[in-house]
Formats: sequence, C-alpha cells, structure tokens
Amino acid sequence: MDPQSSLTAPSLTAPSRVRGRHRAAHRPVLTDLARVTTGQAGMVAGRGAVIAAAGSGVLLSLIAPPAQAATATELGTTLAGSPVQGTLNTADLNALTAQARQTVAAAGVVAVAPTAELKVESSAVSVVSAAENEEYQAERAAEAAEEAAAQRRASVISVAMRYLGVPYVWGGTTPAGFDCSGFTSYVFAQVGIDLPRTSSSQRYAGTVVSWADALPGDLIWTPGHIAIYAGDGMQIEAPVPGKSVRYTSIWQSGPTFIRVG
Repeated sequence: MDPQSSLTAPSLTAPSRVRGRHRAAHRPVLTDLARVTTGQAGMVAGRGAVIAAAGSGVLLSLIAPPAQAATATELGTTLAGSPVQGTLNTADLNALTAQARQTVAAAGVVAVAPTAELKVESSAVSVVSAAENEEYQAERAAEAAEEAAAQRRASVISVAMRYLGVPYVWGGTTPAGFDCSGFTSYVFAQVGIDLPRTSSSQRYAGTVVSWADALPGDLIWTPGHIAIYAGDGMQIEAPVPGKSVRYTSIWQSGPTFIRVG
C-alpha cells in the first residue's frame, strides 16, 4: 500500500470487513505509541516531539505550548520507519540541574554566622645564603648568652644582699662568717659559677672591663681585696676583721673590674 493512501478518505464501496482489518492493523501501533508516550512522559514534558509510527505511514506530533518549548530544540524525523533523531538541549540540562539541587538539599548544611569574617594571615618569606644564616645564628647565640649572663649578674646581687650583716671571719667561707674572697666565692657558687678561693686567683677568673663598662655583678679587685660591684659606684663586700658584710660605696683606689661568665 502506498504510504500516502492512509491520509486519504476511505472508499465508500470498500467492504466493511476490509475497513475492520485496516483498523485492527493500526491498533497495535497506537497501543505501542501510547505505551511509549506514557513511559517517556518525563522526557516529552516541557518540549515538543515528533514521532513517526514505523511502517504505518502515520505522522503524529506532540507539540508543547510555545511558552514551554525549548528554543534550541532540533528534532528530525523520517516517515519510512527511521528512528527519531534529536540533540541535547536546555531542557535536558535543566533536568540535570534540578536533580543536583535535590541532592544538595538532601545533604547536610553547614551554617555560617552572617558576621563571620575570613582572615588570611600572610608573612614575608625571605631566602638567605648559608653564610648569612650562619652569621644570623651566631648573633642569636650571642644574644642568648648575653641575656643569660645578665640574669646571672642580677642573681649575684640578689644573693649577696641576703648576707648583709654576716660577720667578717678570717678564712670564712660560709654564712657563719666570711672573709672577702670566701664571701665572693660563696655567692657566685649559688648561681652556678665556681671561683678560685683567694682574691689573687679571682683576679684572673674573668675578663677585665673598664669602670665605665662595668655592670652590677662584676667583681672589683684591688691587691689583697675582692668585692662585688652593685652599680652606681656601690659595692657589696666582707671588709676587714671586726666588720660585717655591707653595702657601701667603692673606697678602693684604682679598682679593677672583672666580668665573670
């Protein structure tokens, strides 16, 4: 049968049984079409589609209202049983986007305060040579050593002041009684520094510094006597027999200042 004959009016002289067979032949096509359109309703909805019933010569169109039709839709059809051809359009992408939104909505939500601020701290990065790094490390070590020495000198003054009033005892090395070198050696021992026993030996226990550069906690030496410099022209000493450990002004002539540690 010519495919176009299905589009013409049926002959009035044709037997009724022929018309019955003609309708019966098309019923499965319409049933299949209904099943296809029912199963694919999600794809047809929102856009136009053109479907050709294979072998029937019947061209059926499902066209969405203009307001819902995708402008980018391009569909091609062939009447003689060829499959419907089409391209992915905006409607397809929107469907995928809707699925993604549903997934996000079902996931946990992290709440952030409206006043929250993001602060990023950054610091400059510098690159130095090995020699520069060695010099820097040496400077740091010297600074640390000087700080430790300053703390020791302060401790020397603090300890020495505790024994004010202890009587002078010739050869004394304890708080029961001190002579000059016994007093200095005992005080420095309390801060972890061992001094020789006699004043003449303590003269060489450290580095000589000028009076202008002298610091509290340095030793003050004169022939036959040793004391502890307290700063501002003052000293702490165990002076002579009959006296006690005292805080007094420097009375020695031409003293030598010695920095220990």
